[in-house]
Amino acid sequence: MAAGRAGAARPPVGAARGSSSFLWGTAISAHQSEGNNTNSDSWLLETITPTAFNDPSGDATDSYHRYEEDLDIAASLGLNCYRLGIEWARIEPAPGMFSEAELDHYARVLEACHARKLLPIVTFNHFTVPLWFAMRGGFERADGADLFARFCARATQRLGPLIGMASTFNEANIVLLRKVLPRFASDAAAANANAMIAAAAQRTHSPKFSSMLFGDPDKITEVMLDAHAKGYAAIKAGPGDFPVGLTLSMQEIQGVGPGNLAHEAERTMYGGWIEAARRSDFIGVQTYSRLRIDDKGLMKPESGVPLTDMGYENYPHAIGATIRYAAEHIGRPIYLTETGIAATDDTIRARFIDATVAEVAKCIAQGIDVKGYLYWSLLDNFEWTSGYTKRFGLVAIDRKTFKRTLKPSAWTLAAHARGNRPRRTN
Repeated sequence: MAAGRAGAARPPVGAARGSSSFLWGTAISAHQSEGNNTNSDSWLLETITPTAFNDPSGDATDSYHRYEEDLDIAASLGLNCYRLGIEWARIEPAPGMFSEAELDHYARVLEACHARKLLPIVTFNHFTVPLWFAMRGGFERADGADLFARFCARATQRLGPLIGMASTFNEANIVLLRKVLPRFASDAAAANANAMIAAAAQRTHSPKFSSMLFGDPDKITEVMLDAHAKGYAAIKAGPGDFPVGLTLSMQEIQGVGPGNLAHEAERTMYGGWIEAARRSDFIGVQTYSRLRIDDKGLMKPESGVPLTDMGYENYPHAIGATIRYAAEHIGRPIYLTETGIAATDDTIRARFIDATVAEVAKCIAQGIDVKGYLYWSLLDNFEWTSGYTKRFGLVAIDRKTFKRTLKPSAWTLAAHARGNRPRRTN
């Protein structure tokens, strides 16, 4: 611990120097951290045979019970916001049946954020949906938009006065990104995913079974655009008065060589979501790397560029490029709501944080309205199909005892946050 503090003691790069309103934080989702989300579509898919998941989520990081400890860690790092999810499958475990106990639970989580001077940034949907919703066709059915808006309205009725900021969807265009990355549609993993969905449909006797991460992008996107618009209206109706935005997967797209398909890839990845973001209160940029596109499509990583443990390029410059893209094409207040790196070597993570904060600082110096930097993720948590093999966290988790151990990179982020604004006095 002491060595970690010393390693982060160099002067922070700092973005928005002197600003006390700039948000420094981390991001996390409900399913990936809470554990035992048994009423969700993902829980079934993780535990069925065949499955595309390396591990079941199981207890995850047990943040459902240990959220105060997690918030204490965030506060100890000098952060001033905390991005988290509320789980639809817990709040509405059966159609039209809303759990007051679960709404009370999330109210306590939000109150705990405020008690630690952490602005709660709430994501209403982070990929998972109730099992009953997936069984009826999920977001491949037009009325899925109305059901999502109903959930947003009910959750806001209870939680709205406690919410600091919100987004309807996390990476709403994630299914379109799959169309740009052909390996998701053509390799053996995709065949296994299709077999998994077929097994889930058979298990639940629901031939229309649809899960957001594995469904038909063309069908899902149209309904999700409608769901965002209706969910946005439901949340804005209150109670509460807070900005409601949209977060998108915004990887930098670089065209390589004559006749490259970069513009086609860009149109495919964003679909109608750029227009939807323009009608929202803010845009959450979520960037992890770049995509190089030639005249045949997606290229392999460039020789000599280091790779993350996820297999894509460790390319911090992408953050500056996507923020500038958002400023040019969307024109709404910008928050970097996610960036991070899967790395076993924590010194790589610390360098990535320094480099990405520097990219944000450059954008601010150019006059771009960037209002926050949130690292993914506070904890080494459940990383979807990768299970527990990929580690993005600032904090290591003992999978048996759930003991939290801060990594030196946590103090790297802390140095930036504390150097950027007045220290907390509580």
